[in-house]
Amino acid sequence: MNEYVIETKGLTKSYGSFPALDHVDLHVRKGCIYGLVGDNGAGKSTLLKLLAGQCFATEGDIFLLGQQGEKGLLQARKHTGCMIERPAFFPNMTVEQTLNYYCIQKGVPGTKKAEEMMQLTGIAEKKRCRCQTLSLGQRQRLGLAAALLGEPRLLMLDEPINGLDPSGILEFRSLLRRLNAERNITILLSSHILSELQQVADIYGFLSSGSLIEEITAKRLAEKCSDCIEITLPDIEKYAAVFEKTFPDDSYKILPENKIRIMNPKHTAQTYSKLALDQQIYITGMQTVKSSLEDYYMKLKEGGMDR
Repeated sequence: MNEYVIETKGLTKSYGSFPALDHVDLHVRKGCIYGLVGDNGAGKSTLLKLLAGQCFATEGDIFLLGQQGEKGLLQARKHTGCMIERPAFFPNMTVEQTLNYYCIQKGVPGTKKAEEMMQLTGIAEKKRCRCQTLSLGQRQRLGLAAALLGEPRLLMLDEPINGLDPSGILEFRSLLRRLNAERNITILLSSHILSELQQVADIYGFLSSGSLIEEITAKRLAEKCSDCIEITLPDIEKYAAVFEKTFPDDSYKILPENKIRIMNPKHTAQTYSKLALDQQIYITGMQTVKSSLEDYYMKLKEGGMDR
């Protein structure tokens, strides 16, 4: 049985008649990096705020680190680090003073941990700079450093790569993998930049208009997002019958307009073309269709994706 670090049942948050989050059942396994996918306004920040205790649910249940209820969640959140939306700091405090302040708040003794987190997140060179002088990317690093104080078992990050330059994104991606692999920190990571999530996530949850429309592993998603070959030919039924006998391990789908789509092809396009030629079937069109995470998400939202 899977051990869930985060589990929600029917989690709902309404503002008046507007359902910001609608009966969400989320499952985040221990030790994974979970990518929460969704457009701006899909409900990602609302979900993270509910999990972090920054707002209260209209209905539904939350389980964190095996705990539930007011007292249980309060205890679980002591072992949780959060960075939700843009981190806010006292503008006249330095980076070092800010982290020392959060150490006191979290009951972390001394200044050693603050120094360690500054080095880990690459913000140490700005330790004596006031927060009001930091760039957005530097504020993101400081927010991550604050979230990591207290050795959290669970890390929840909302759009954490906002404001980072390309080299900063690479460093951040590497850091997440290290935190996950070396410190066994479970990470819930939300973003609308799907190509970045695709680099680190083990499992994905797709949010749209407040509803969680699918959870899928990275392996299964890779299978669904792999390149396909589409062939157009007049005698589609004859070709499909021969195809099944010749390539029993390949999967395909018959499409409208005399098209066959070969899913996750195991052979070259020329091999599939030769099969038609050997059967004296004239091919009128052939193309490789590249599928991305963005394509998958858009089709999922439109209800056109086979699950």
